[in-house]
Parts: sequence; structure tokens; C-alpha cells
Amino acid sequence: MLNIGIIGCGKIAQVRHLPEYEQNPGARIAGLYDLNQERAQALAAQYGAKAYESYEALLADPAIDAVSVCSSNVSHAEIAVAALEAGKHVLCEKPMATTLEDCERMVAAAKKSGKYLMIDQNQRLAGAHRKARELIRAGAIGKPLTFRTAFRHGGPETWSVDPGKSTWFFDKKRAAMGAMADLGVHKTDLIQFLLDQVVVETTASLSTLDKKFADGSPITVDDNAVCIYRMSGGAVGTMTASWTNYGPEDNSTVINGTEGVLRIYDDPVHTLVLIRRDGTVENFDVDQIQTNDNQTKSGIIDLFVDCLNDPSREGIGAESVLPAMRAVFASIESSETGRAVRVNE
Repeated sequence: MLNIGIIGCGKIAQVRHLPEYEQNPGARIAGLYDLNQERAQALAAQYGAKAYESYEALLADPAIDAVSVCSSNVSHAEIAVAALEAGKHVLCEKPMATTLEDCERMVAAAKKSGKYLMIDQNQRLAGAHRKARELIRAGAIGKPLTFRTAFRHGGPETWSVDPGKSTWFFDKKRAAMGAMADLGVHKTDLIQFLLDQVVVETTASLSTLDKKFADGSPITVDDNAVCIYRMSGGAVGTMTASWTNYGPEDNSTVINGTEGVLRIYDDPVHTLVLIRRDGTVENFDVDQIQTNDNQTKSGIIDLFVDCLNDPSREGIGAESVLPAMRAVFASIESSETGRAVRVNE
């Protein structure tokens, strides 16, 4: 039985980490910390855990085996590295960190400590994504040529544990990045996972088009990001992340190859559609993608626990997420400089 600590008790902890650890027979929620002490204490009482006065105190407790880092973006690296140095396994929310140097520092700390560092890039676990990867590897659409992938919803102000226009997601001091890091990192990681290719060049535009603070001033992070990615295997496509989609949530991907097309979470009826070059169509009804309004079990907690119990199990190790983070930071540079940027290896 693994004793789990949760650092940061906001919305993602409340709808994913806490209930999914509680449902996992191999884990026990043992400790909680949040800047809001009343919130941590209330949740600790609910889950039969201990509320700590600081994350340092939680990490100093030898009874804690592993932690979920669910704090605001700018604190991910600091807390994750401290946890690894304290001998804890770590599951960290995305984005992994707010600078590439911090991402690399986290990977180095995991290697030095011998502890496991996993990042919550849960789109790799969605059923239609895993099936699509299998089909691409089997040659169902031939060589991938072009793609479009998007993650668009109405914004985090209704999702945050403290909803409204003052959510920390909008504050550059706490979030560092906006839609690009919140949603774009998911789809950047996903397209690399699906194609078995990495982004080698990006041309990007990050904008603040609509979101405003309560006083009417624009938020201090991007609410939209549009990127053109060139991949290591030759494919070219677009990645769009948006907080200003005031209709049904869009979490779709379409991949065009020399022998056909894959439509993933794009068809209103079928979760995965394979259209072959000869015109034949095969539908796969694998699952439904999660939305902010329809949270289903992510699988990320179960995978983390399984990886700790069986180190041979393939998880979502931090080192495998570095290529996506490199593409994210290169896209920010591209938007700031107005030019295409090569992604560093």
C-alpha cells in the first residue's frame, strides 16, 4: 500500500487525483497540503488524511511514499525537485514546468534520486488515441503527411477551484503561460505520441484576444495559440489551443496520410474513423473523450501506481515529455520573434 501526499488541493486534485487514488486499492491518501489551510483540512477530514502546514513538512514525513504535485504552474519544478530529493516518487500536473531549464532540472533530479517522475499527459491514455497510434504504426493510412489537432473550450474560469475572472490561470505570475501551456502542451505531446515523430520546427502565434480580468483589463497570458509544426518524419500540421471556444468543447485530431485519413474525436457519432484511400470506411467506437463538464476516470492515477509497483511498466516518464515542452517553449519564442524557430534536441 502506497501512502500518497497531495500538494495543491485545487480543482484537478479534487476531480481527479483524490477520487482516483481513493478508488485505487494500492494507494492510500495520507497527507494533504494547500496554501488554503481550511481547504486542506476539510479535504483531509473527508479522506481520512493529515493536513500539513507546509509542503516541506509533508515531504519530511517518512511515511509518505509518493506525491501528486497539483499546485500552480510556477511552483511545479520547485516542489517536484524537493520531493524527489526527499525520496518521494512524483506525479506532476502539466505543464511540467515554466522554463525548459526547470524541466531538465526535474528530469536530472529524478535520475539522481532513483525515484519515478511522471507527468500528467493523460491524452496518451485516451482509448481512441491509443487505437489511432496502433493503426498508424500498422500502416493503415500509409505515411502521415499532414494533420490538424485542437483543444478548445470556453476557458478555465469555470473550471478553477476559485472560479471567475480572477482565477490564477489568468495571472502570469502564477501561471507563466496561458492556453499554450494549459491545452497546447496536451496536443503537442499527443501529436508526437500518435506519429512517433517529434516537432523540429514551429511557427506560432500566441494572442490574448478576449479574456479579461474583473476590472476589464486583458489577462496577462495568452488565451489562444496557433502553431504550425514540422515533424521529424516529414509531416506538417497545425496545433490550436483556445480558451475562447464558447460552444461545444473541441478535442479533435485529423491525420492525413498517403493511404487514408484518421479522424479522432472529430466525428459526432464515432470516436475514431478510418477512411481509406479506396473509399472504404471503418468506424471504431472506443470511448468518449473527457471534457471539463464530463470528467471520467483518466487512468493516470492507476498508471502511476502501477508503475511504482512494477518498474517495468511503461508510464509517462518526464524525459518522454521533454520534446513536447521544448516545442512549447520554441513556440513562445516564435510568437515573440515573429519567425520560425527550430526546436532544440
